[in-house]
Amino acid sequence: MKKFLNTAESFLPDALAGLAAAHPELRVDLDTGTVVRSDAPTEGRVALVSGGGSGHEPLHTGFVGAGMLDAACPGEIFTSPVPDQMLSAATAVNSGAGVLFVVKNYTGDVLNFEMAADLASEEGIEVQSVLVNDDVAVEDSTFTAGRRGTGATLFVEKIAGAAAARGDDLASVAEIGRRVNAASRSFAVALTACTTPSAGRPGFDLPEDEIEVGVGIHGEPGRSREKLRPANEIAADVLEIILNDHDLASGDEAIVMVNGLGGTPLSELYLVYGEVSSLLAKRGITIVRRLVGDYVTSLDMAGCSITVCRAEEPFLALWDAPVNTPALRWGV
Repeated sequence: MKKFLNTAESFLPDALAGLAAAHPELRVDLDTGTVVRSDAPTEGRVALVSGGGSGHEPLHTGFVGAGMLDAACPGEIFTSPVPDQMLSAATAVNSGAGVLFVVKNYTGDVLNFEMAADLASEEGIEVQSVLVNDDVAVEDSTFTAGRRGTGATLFVEKIAGAAAARGDDLASVAEIGRRVNAASRSFAVALTACTTPSAGRPGFDLPEDEIEVGVGIHGEPGRSREKLRPANEIAADVLEIILNDHDLASGDEAIVMVNGLGGTPLSELYLVYGEVSSLLAKRGITIVRRLVGDYVTSLDMAGCSITVCRAEEPFLALWDAPVNTPALRWGV
């Protein structure tokens, strides 16, 4: 598989150096492995820190900026960052009001963020965490115990980030983040496998006429492998799985994201969104905010995920609040 790289070993630091060159408003520290807002810390304001294995860009480094994250910790490809990175990030952004860790539910991430929280506490930094576990495809997987954290991570970072920006205290920011996670469900379908720079070949074999249903963002297997079908049938099946696990009902409002996994053209994502929009309308559910594009990817995997979040009363004002990051920007 052809990729733009110098060497597989230097892929991540080279990519981060490019991020720094493209976005001078960020402090990219290759020694500590952190990406930090240039204006951090902000006195008296709760700071948000997240991170995880690289390969899911723009998550998380692309969401560092006003209205979202104060810092991100990029691990190696599909590998959790280490506690020292997380502690460095927390120290860099802490203003005395506390730090919120936004953690996707993968075993390495959970353990390392827990250890970093303990280390931060020893240094007098108050830390709370929000665990994101929105993926309804499987209960346990290769990478995690319990449901995986996927697309709802963006929703948590945006809404909790806006709550922090308006001056909410740490307990309140953590609570709104947990509410967003509880109101969200996600499910993904892969058309092809992804290829890591170190491997140079697809992570699994998927015949031309088959799809992986319920795939994870690291290429973990899902519920089943099925024959490729028309997009309207795939969208209907995915939405049925999501709604069967949700308590959305006719008259409810929702925030919806159709997210590309890195190798799917935007036109196909819009096609899927159109099907999702029609299906929800038939159920009496109104989409009041939406995102379509690549936000939580899996390197070059072709496919998409669908995330549906019930738009509870506090969420929309925080969703609409200004945000200014490399990958998400409005209201500024």
